[in-house]
Amino acid sequence: MSHGTKEPSSTAFGLLLPEYPWEAMAPYQAIAAKHPDGVVNLSIGTPVDPTPAVLQAALAAASNAPGYPTTHGTLALRQAIVDWYERRRQVPGLDPADVMPTVGSKEMVAWLPLLLGLKPGDVVVRPLVAYPTYDMGAMFAGVTAVAADDLDELEPEVRSRVRLVWVNSPGNPTGIVRGVDSLRRLVEQARHIGAVVASDECYGELGWGPWDPEHGGEPVPSVLDPRVSGGSNESLLALYSLSKQSNLAGYRAAFIAGDAAIMTNLVNSRKHAGMIVPYPVQEAMRVALGEDGHVSEQKERYRRRRAMLVPALEAFGLRIHHSEAGLYLWCTAGEDTWTTIGRLAERGIVAGPGVFYGKAGEGFVRVALTGTDERIASAVERLGSANAMDMVNPA
Repeated sequence: MSHGTKEPSSTAFGLLLPEYPWEAMAPYQAIAAKHPDGVVNLSIGTPVDPTPAVLQAALAAASNAPGYPTTHGTLALRQAIVDWYERRRQVPGLDPADVMPTVGSKEMVAWLPLLLGLKPGDVVVRPLVAYPTYDMGAMFAGVTAVAADDLDELEPEVRSRVRLVWVNSPGNPTGIVRGVDSLRRLVEQARHIGAVVASDECYGELGWGPWDPEHGGEPVPSVLDPRVSGGSNESLLALYSLSKQSNLAGYRAAFIAGDAAIMTNLVNSRKHAGMIVPYPVQEAMRVALGEDGHVSEQKERYRRRRAMLVPALEAFGLRIHHSEAGLYLWCTAGEDTWTTIGRLAERGIVAGPGVFYGKAGEGFVRVALTGTDERIASAVERLGSANAMDMVNPA
């Protein structure tokens, strides 16, 4: 099977972009579909549980919205974001002027280099193993993307051209959490060279083990946490999404907060471009940010599913790396990524290829917790049955 991302082809019009990587999964999805009990698709982290009724009601109550909404967001929503940051992320004192709703967090990931005014020759740094849209955002702006987890890893000539540094904690796909000291070091490095730090924190409520406050752990730190920022949000931006914590992926409900001067320019640019979150969605966001009960309930569902999948994957011969937060288990069997993807597909299970997240993802697969309880139970049974068969019929 062909697994490589196709090179962009020349066309008369349009950006020359590589083929969307998930197209390479079609043959494995076809294999998995032949399983008599159907597919268990754990490849993409899209929520499968219902949007909480209280949020559906908030959307419906605001549905009579004949006028244009505000790009900056209603003051009530921005105050809810500020209150949430203080209550849930240990970030006090944000100014409501310095936050803004966005059409999902992917929108901002993809367009931030362009909106910041980066130019050819500038460098965007993203994590070694990372969500592909960081690279695409650099491509849209015509600048260079470089993979590094520490700016000291870069050659001096490259480091001098860095204008934007992406940090993703908890990380997708690895589930890595960067603690206060690690984040503070990165912020200091970036400020020293005059770069902006943009922190993608959309899994911040989904910490496990030492990062699980509900079970005695510490909250996942934000880049805007004063222990990280030194009490100043200069050159810092934090992105957050309600897709995972509130099952609002279909609403495209997210926001960005941070440096006052940068935020002023982002708001102005998005006004010109007509990039506006619909008013009913803004109202659903406002309610979601003030109601913590549904977040805890959803996290408990993921906690149960995670507890079922971890031993089943390990029994199947996969070793789990990191995965201390987020919706994924980052696994390797010590073999080629596509070999593992194929073995799982033969059991009707679709996982995400680690190679989609950079060269450092070779040999890994990403298994999402976003299956229903029934589908997760089916995956666990299949993994256990496969292990038993291997013991009876060793190669």
